Amino acid sequence: MSDQSNFSIIILAAGKGTRMKSEMAKVLHHVFYAPMLHHVLTAVKPLGAEKTVAVIGHQRDEVQRSLAPFDVELCVQQEQLGTGHAVLCAEPIIGSKTGTVMILCGDTPLIQSESLEQMYRQHLATGGPLTVMTTVLENPTNYGRIISNDAGKVLSIVEEKDATVEQKKIREINAGIYCVNADFLFASLKKVGTDNSQGEVYLTDIVAMATAQQYSVEKYMVPLSQEVLGVNSRIELAEAHKELQMRRNRQLMLEGVTMYDPATTSIAPEVKVGLDVTIYPGVHLTGHSVVGKNCILENGVIMKDCVLNENVYVGAYSYLQGSAIETGKTVAAHSVLSQ
Repeated sequence: MSDQSNFSIIILAAGKGTRMKSEMAKVLHHVFYAPMLHHVLTAVKPLGAEKTVAVIGHQRDEVQRSLAPFDVELCVQQEQLGTGHAVLCAEPIIGSKTGTVMILCGDTPLIQSESLEQMYRQHLATGGPLTVMTTVLENPTNYGRIISNDAGKVLSIVEEKDATVEQKKIREINAGIYCVNADFLFASLKKVGTDNSQGEVYLTDIVAMATAQQYSVEKYMVPLSQEVLGVNSRIELAEAHKELQMRRNRQLMLEGVTMYDPATTSIAPEVKVGLDVTIYPGVHLTGHSVVGKNCILENGVIMKDCVLNENVYVGAYSYLQGSAIETGKTVAAHSVLSQ
């Protein structure tokens, strides 16, 4: 993207995640070989924002340590007083009251850079103060519902706990990602009350505030609903892992790798796989492994931080760690090789 001197990103990562039933902060749970928060930061990086701010709170020391590899500024939400309050905590770092602020949650590891960039460009093109990302779900339970007028403009967002029976029938949901003009964002949040079931400052209330001021609130509807899956339970954690695994495997197959059962094949992002490699079901490749051209990995092979040169055959249910296998060699089935 072009010059982003007036573009900032806020990632909300302060929540406890009680539905995860865990002593670990939700955003630190691993999805496809990395904490879910890392996937969000990786997705926003290509947007080139002037500032990226993570709002942390629960287990803030652990979350801060995990963010060491990223160029991200941190602010602390001392009390869990709602998403709107979390955004206000970032105001001193954002500083400038001009430009656009993109807000998203640290528990959406499936979001893709392309969708975020398209939303940002649409926001700039429409010229309004606020754009909301939405999608349509078969089962919208637990998500805020989008209330729209006949022209398709967003009127308000109603949280699940505050929704009426009729509103709960709406299948278009709030994806929890926003582009907001900075001056409107912070001025509005300071006026938001806590008259709701949670007694919190809801970020979503700025939508109704915008419409009350006769502003047009735009929506960017992401076509692939799985992109905005919020991970709030171990079940959703598994769903997110599966989707990221399949994205990786689809890309490898398009690049010339044969997989007989992609659903049971797991290849970490750092692994390099050469042309015409054949991978049988149940193979797991992790670390910084390299698989050369024309290798064959039979069922159940597990490999970590290994280098296979070209034309290597690895027999079924072998375990290799830190090994280098020369060109044309065969590793017998059920072998254990560890350096």
